[in-house]
Amino acid sequence: MVSILRYQPLKGLYLTYEFFSTVFLRVPLWILTSIPKSWRPRSRWTIGRSVKLKLTRHMIAITKNVGPFKPTPNYLAITPGIDVNGIWIPPIPELVKDELAVWANVSKVSSIRIPGYWQHKKGSTIDVAAPPMPGEKVVYALHGGGYTALSAHPSDPTAAITRGLLQHIDSVHRAFSVEYRLSSGDGLEAQSPFPAALLDALAGYVYLVKTVGFDPSDIIVEGDSAGGNLALALTRYLVEHQDSGLPASPSALILLSAWADLSPQSANPNTSWLDNSKSDYIGIVDGDGLLRSIRAFLGPHGLGAAEINPMISPASRNPAMKISFKGFPRTFIAAGGAEVFYDMLSVLNERMVNDLGEGDGVRPDDGKVHWHCSPDATHDWVAVPYHEPERTETLKEIAAWVAAT
Repeated sequence: MVSILRYQPLKGLYLTYEFFSTVFLRVPLWILTSIPKSWRPRSRWTIGRSVKLKLTRHMIAITKNVGPFKPTPNYLAITPGIDVNGIWIPPIPELVKDELAVWANVSKVSSIRIPGYWQHKKGSTIDVAAPPMPGEKVVYALHGGGYTALSAHPSDPTAAITRGLLQHIDSVHRAFSVEYRLSSGDGLEAQSPFPAALLDALAGYVYLVKTVGFDPSDIIVEGDSAGGNLALALTRYLVEHQDSGLPASPSALILLSAWADLSPQSANPNTSWLDNSKSDYIGIVDGDGLLRSIRAFLGPHGLGAAEINPMISPASRNPAMKISFKGFPRTFIAAGGAEVFYDMLSVLNERMVNDLGEGDGVRPDDGKVHWHCSPDATHDWVAVPYHEPERTETLKEIAAWVAAT
């Protein structure tokens, strides 16, 4: 049900009230209650970080009432802007086969033309969509947002991840993001449910290989949160369907706070969902919203699909889940010790290590699975500019890991 606060003049009055009450009442109270270290979400956090977390949580609560503060770019148009390099990605109906075709038929979705956006390293003189230079690697970025929000557009908050990777990885001069379709609604009425986003991610990957000319061995797939889930699904489909005319799988996979388990049991009170509920900005504070996102994404497939489908929940603990990561590329898994996704990321890491081998955590070139945990980091901290020094430390570790690829 849509809140009446989304309509003027109530929206304007409500936002005015929230602005003044937050600036003059909430923030001073948050500062006072953060002075004792034992009262902070994490005792090692500064007062500033504690207040910023509470402000972020409050902003999320406000948007639940009034909707996004600004329109989100979508797959129907290339949204212009300063230094925005948008292109159209052609559909790939001939590559939608096997179980992917079955799922698409159930959801009544197909491969369509969608936008994509290029971001270049600062000072780069490479033309938009130019063929790769010798030895050049490219980041294929898949944004987060619970499959129901945010965007691939360079103005989106998650674009901070791409800018950070471009700044720190010497061999990467540009990155490409796909404006995959977002899900909405529920059940049979859901719009763009699974596998719509996977079809779009696959089209973007095929574009990089067959149109731009990147060799799969030079493509690094990166995904944060729901984008990490999508990166895993894309890679799995490429690995498991090498005889279907698809390009080879990428050379590397970077998973940042990946949403690796969409099943209801992932939010069990005996997991990090409860333990870290006070130190993260998602989870219990937006539990209803997260469930709505899951229902919208699964659509006609139902919640049960999240329990047993490896494309949807590779970290599901359901005994019926049968999953293997054989054939996957080198993978960097980043988890925040203060985030609600920590447990599912630990399960994902354990499963990938069992099939691929574990690095020693010191040498970035040792082993195929590299686990990085920032003990006091929240969900998706690499997209949060104020989350220092963890953000820069993680980007530097990723850069060293990529250099060893």
